[in-house]
Amino acid sequence: MSQEAFIEADEAAEVFNRDEDHPMDSDGEQEQEQDGDQMMFEEQEITLQNDSSAHFDAHTDSVFCIAQHPVHNHIVLTGSGDDTAYILDSTPLNNDSSRPVLPASYESNPQPKQERASLPPLAKLDGHTDTVNGVVFTEPRGEYAVSAGLDGRLRVWRDTSAQLNGTAWAFVAEAQEVEEINWVAACPCPPGQEQGQSNVVAIGANDGSAWVFRIDHTDTEQPISIIQSFFQHTASCTAGAWTPDGKLLATVSEDASFYVYDVFGAAAAAGVALSAGTSAVVGLTADDQRFAVEGGLYSVAISPGGAIAAVGGAEGHIRVVGLPRLAAPAGSAKSKGKGGASTTTTTTASAAGTILASLQAQSDGIETLSFSAPPLTLLASGSVDGSIALFDAAHRFAVRRHIREAHEGAAVVKVEFLQAPSAPASVTPAGAPGSWLLTSVGLDGVVRRWDARGGTAAAAQGLLKEWRGHVGLTETEEGEQSGGIMGFVQARNGKRVVTAGDDGVVLVFEE
Repeated sequence: MSQEAFIEADEAAEVFNRDEDHPMDSDGEQEQEQDGDQMMFEEQEITLQNDSSAHFDAHTDSVFCIAQHPVHNHIVLTGSGDDTAYILDSTPLNNDSSRPVLPASYESNPQPKQERASLPPLAKLDGHTDTVNGVVFTEPRGEYAVSAGLDGRLRVWRDTSAQLNGTAWAFVAEAQEVEEINWVAACPCPPGQEQGQSNVVAIGANDGSAWVFRIDHTDTEQPISIIQSFFQHTASCTAGAWTPDGKLLATVSEDASFYVYDVFGAAAAAGVALSAGTSAVVGLTADDQRFAVEGGLYSVAISPGGAIAAVGGAEGHIRVVGLPRLAAPAGSAKSKGKGGASTTTTTTASAAGTILASLQAQSDGIETLSFSAPPLTLLASGSVDGSIALFDAAHRFAVRRHIREAHEGAAVVKVEFLQAPSAPASVTPAGAPGSWLLTSVGLDGVVRRWDARGGTAAAAQGLLKEWRGHVGLTETEEGEQSGGIMGFVQARNGKRVVTAGDDGVVLVFEE
């Protein structure tokens, strides 16, 4: 492998189980007495643990997706199998001074216990005719809420509140270019790039295509306009992710291919050539045996520095690939290579498409991937086998930790590092909390918080906290499995986690 293929450390940083068919036992758990035709039973009380501080239960089917407002983190957007989406304020009713609280006399004169009220919705987003399986707020201000469904429709609502605080919404328009939408992702919009990248979203479809749209309600003729469309995949496009600067879009597919697209022309302007025979700046397929993953690819994540991408697929396979590093803006200092010389665009682009690592620490499909924020250089992967693996990107992606029973044998649905520190680095020399706190959810219905630093809480594999409240994985009368958590969002300081449950309930957990 050439020297250009190696990366610097800073680049790397970048319950209740019901079985109604099972016969009841009479071994003390339940006593039965029969007197003629009369039968008497001693019932056993079952206590369910619920650690949530608030809930939302307006959905009538599984909640498959959830998104968080980029400015007001307490505003969330949910999508469900009931063909609807909701926008709600996740602030618990008794923790917000603007909402009613219990009277001061409650403790001295308590009222009879009542069922906790559901959080009220701020808006109901309807109009879909099939499951809503993708939702997102646009960057940078959360001006638009977007829902995507298995009906192929992309529907858009606009924040009509005076201060864009997410409290009032109005329908804008819808677009339909594909039969089914698998995912939707908002384009990041760093300061200074608002004009070109604001209010842009990408989708991936079941026919393998990927589309990029710009939303502008002031354009009365075309409020949802197509920026780009890509047709490189030959099977369903299963996942996608933007680089942190919002210039490149990476997608993966069931056909085990991986493509990175130059959406706005920044790579072309920097002299980065297209991958041979494609419309992408990086293109890798199963034809390259070093990259081949039998069974397909289903997850993708990009490092905070934008230098590398990790893709996950069947049987625990992960491939780590170098991405183009676009030239710095005019007038900025050039990066230095190992020898101290200025690194030119040609040099940084030469690592694009290079397979930097081929990993397989887990035994089943990789459902989710997440890179830690600097100064940590970790990659976390969650697998259908119920485990979480931590790889050290600064040391050739060596396995730092393998938490085999992370979710008690149930599939890990999502892992995510906190991306913003909640304390100065000087307080925690090994890295601010934003870089080492990892949150995970699984089909066991449990939220877990991990310390990803080595040598901490070794007996518990770094487990710091867990929250329960959702119904775990159960089997229906038809033999199908249901239950667990389908996704989550977390506040930047990590103090609040909001979950989307297969039980049809959204739960709010707080430290």
